[in-house]
Amino acid sequence: MNFLRHAPSCTLGLLLFTLGGLAHAGDALDIGTSVPKAEAVSEGLFPEEKCEQLKAAGFKCQGFKPAVRYSLPATSFKLGSAELPDPLKKQLEVFAEVLKTRRGSGKVVQIEGHADASGSREVNQVLSQRRADAVKAYLVELGADPTMLATAGAGATEPKNAANPYAPENRRVEIGRAAAP
Repeated sequence: MNFLRHAPSCTLGLLLFTLGGLAHAGDALDIGTSVPKAEAVSEGLFPEEKCEQLKAAGFKCQGFKPAVRYSLPATSFKLGSAELPDPLKKQLEVFAEVLKTRRGSGKVVQIEGHADASGSREVNQVLSQRRADAVKAYLVELGADPTMLATAGAGATEPKNAANPYAPENRRVEIGRAAAP
């Protein structure tokens, strides 16, 4: 009977495990223009916490799924711009809500900016860094702990659409847990 009470959570955990298993370098979960639920973002960025909750409830936890890396959203940035469009801000509000609850936790979330191949290598590197920095600034403005947020610019080196390096979906930001030092 107790198991049934936790079944929806287990189902969600299995879904996130399946999605999280796909999220490794160069393979992020594209959330498109939808606004994710805070619980899904929380479980995606901090999967070990679900295991800790199970242990606290008296259950045995034999591991947890890998953290999810999110791609926000396809075609979010205008060509050559680091200005945050309104749909992206709505998504980031959910991420900020989750991050605010982890202030001072010592956990680090990586914000990685990307560009399409429209500019030179140097211009794309700077632009992608500006995109990551703009996302960090907005998250901090909304209450996220700046010490939790690391930024990096990838330029146009990791296109989402490799068949068309000039495609708009290559202009994006990805958010995920930073690799352990």
